[in-house]
Amino acid sequence: MSLSHKLLAQLRAAAQAVMPHDRTDAAPHPPHEDPVSDLLATLGRIGQPGSNPFYFPPPAGGVGAAGLPGHVVDASYTNDAGTRSYKLYVPATYTAGPGPLLVMLHGCTQNPDDFALGTGMNALAEECGCLVAYPAQSQQANPSRCWNWFNAFDQQHGQGEPSIIAGLTRDIMGRYAVDPKQVYVAGLSAGGAMAAIMGTLYPDLYAAVGVHSGLPFAAAHDLASAVAAMKGDLRRHHGSMRGPGRPLPIIVFHGDRDTTVHPANGDELIQRRRRHPAEAVEVEPGQVPHGHAYTRTLHRRPDGSIHAEHWVVHGSGHAWSGGDARGSYTDGRGPSASQAMMRFFRTAR
Repeated sequence: MSLSHKLLAQLRAAAQAVMPHDRTDAAPHPPHEDPVSDLLATLGRIGQPGSNPFYFPPPAGGVGAAGLPGHVVDASYTNDAGTRSYKLYVPATYTAGPGPLLVMLHGCTQNPDDFALGTGMNALAEECGCLVAYPAQSQQANPSRCWNWFNAFDQQHGQGEPSIIAGLTRDIMGRYAVDPKQVYVAGLSAGGAMAAIMGTLYPDLYAAVGVHSGLPFAAAHDLASAVAAMKGDLRRHHGSMRGPGRPLPIIVFHGDRDTTVHPANGDELIQRRRRHPAEAVEVEPGQVPHGHAYTRTLHRRPDGSIHAEHWVVHGSGHAWSGGDARGSYTDGRGPSASQAMMRFFRTAR
């Protein structure tokens, strides 16, 4: 059976999964409709830049592999909305003093080990003593392991998956010495969309947000609107990046050849944030040697601090820019999103 036929067969099976079903890891919850849209997205990714057809699974040892000196903690968190496992990378440079915490939300079909390897974030965490948490979406909650960013139920403070991720974050803060002013959330694709949700709903918990190839808060509320949003048809009346508290600094990466999540979503993430009336905008073109060109747009407050940063990677598809090819959905020819995000988080305010 060819790859396309296999995917079509999965598509038919996923359509059946849309029907209500019992969930072993969560409280009663509206049925999820994402499997179909995720498989449609998968079909669109085949053969696109960054799809990594020669991808190999992460080596044995998972998140803590590749010779890094830190160690990995396997844990889980449970509240009334359900249970999610997670892996926490504790760098060797982590000390007893309060340090930063970064929550990384993977994309569809990924897992913590794959995402950690592809982004290379743990190696950067060693440089600044940053804890890095990788929550894992379960197949019971979504057959393709997508965070359910498109469900209205999962776009509310104190319920659904946002409550689990926020609770997991607070649980780590209670177990480790974490500076509450240095807690960040970032993600790729569906994980990027969920990171935008977390930054919107919990501005008191997170200090800054990173969104790679993702979508704005409440860009969709069901399957039809999810497919439309992924194609770039955004409805602003569904919500904005503006949270109930202070506006969070945000860094956005998006490839302009992304056929899975339209680049208009990256533009919209920047447009929806709250601006200072005297904000200065700087546009900086660049080029990776033997790689992609890019455009970096900085939004500065009157005091010179950067409140928003938008990277458009020219020629890149639906993939983590500057990532390791051993991880899925990475494009090593682009500027390093991981380095840019870690630097942005450390200076954001």
